[in-house]
Amino acid sequence: MKRSKLAGVFLFVGVLLAYLMFVRRHYGAAKPDAFALPAPRHRRPASSTAGGSFQYGIMFDAGSTGTRIHIFKFQTELNEAPKLAHETFRALKPGLSAYADDPEKCAAGLKELLEVAKSTVPPSSWTLTPVVLKATAGLRLLPGEKAEHLLDRVRALFTESPFLSRDDSVSIMDGTDEGISAWITVNFLTGDLHTADSSTVGMLDLGGGSTQITFSPQDEKTIQTSPIDYIRSFRMFNSTHTVYTHSYLGLGLMSARLAVLGGVDYSPLEGSTELVSPCLAPESSGSWEHADVVYTVRGQKAGEPVYEACRTKVEKLLLLLRPGRGPRGHRGGDRGNHPGAGLRGSS
Repeated sequence: MKRSKLAGVFLFVGVLLAYLMFVRRHYGAAKPDAFALPAPRHRRPASSTAGGSFQYGIMFDAGSTGTRIHIFKFQTELNEAPKLAHETFRALKPGLSAYADDPEKCAAGLKELLEVAKSTVPPSSWTLTPVVLKATAGLRLLPGEKAEHLLDRVRALFTESPFLSRDDSVSIMDGTDEGISAWITVNFLTGDLHTADSSTVGMLDLGGGSTQITFSPQDEKTIQTSPIDYIRSFRMFNSTHTVYTHSYLGLGLMSARLAVLGGVDYSPLEGSTELVSPCLAPESSGSWEHADVVYTVRGQKAGEPVYEACRTKVEKLLLLLRPGRGPRGHRGGDRGNHPGAGLRGSS
């Protein structure tokens, strides 16, 4: 998938997260801390005009394929929802997870993106502008200690920056929060969250390491028959919204492709950069880059069974992510399950 398509998906998530910094008073959720973001210590606007005031927010989206910065300028009016006046976007590859074995190397790219923020936000607003980094599936797939070392390096950089940062400004989003974020963002941008009787749209959010499905069920039976952890309710703009949401860790575009191409447990076999897959044409060969690693990929020898072998490999990947299971056999929240009848009730 081209960078522009991936960036478009994460743009929605970024808009939402920055936006939540300014509507958090009106937002109540089953997990209220999930979207807790730093807010300015002072509520005075960053800048003002005759038509209203402006506030800024800086969002780092640390995805599995790259790190992106979204710098938002919001126009705020008294007793009205903020409006997005302008957004500045930059992206760098690879993602943070590529520096798992050497966290110090991630600093150069992050500093470059922080310079973009400093040139975009007026200096008088720097200390009032929250800076936040949310990591997604790329870091969720890493061992906990390696992921935490990367986050610690980011926290240190944010503390040194002139922007507003707190201890909880840098974290890993779980799949449920990621799905809800994307859903709120899209429906905020379409205007469907501002009135209680508006219909909403569902979200199929394809990332590099995971895929999220989120929608507002129209049939009460969908809510009653879905796993309890998949149904979330929250308040926004004085309305209560109930959504079905689930994240499939390992079924993102790049993670699934790595597994199908011959990777084991979402990593190349024993550190090798050669991948052999029955899902490629026999005797074919080429290269593929993922997470800053260039792999040699090739098909099986001519004459060996291809169709059945490829189908079996894909089936094993899907079975690994069956209800309650996830990568490397783990169980838990960001793991696979089928929405079943739930999708029939989507809006």
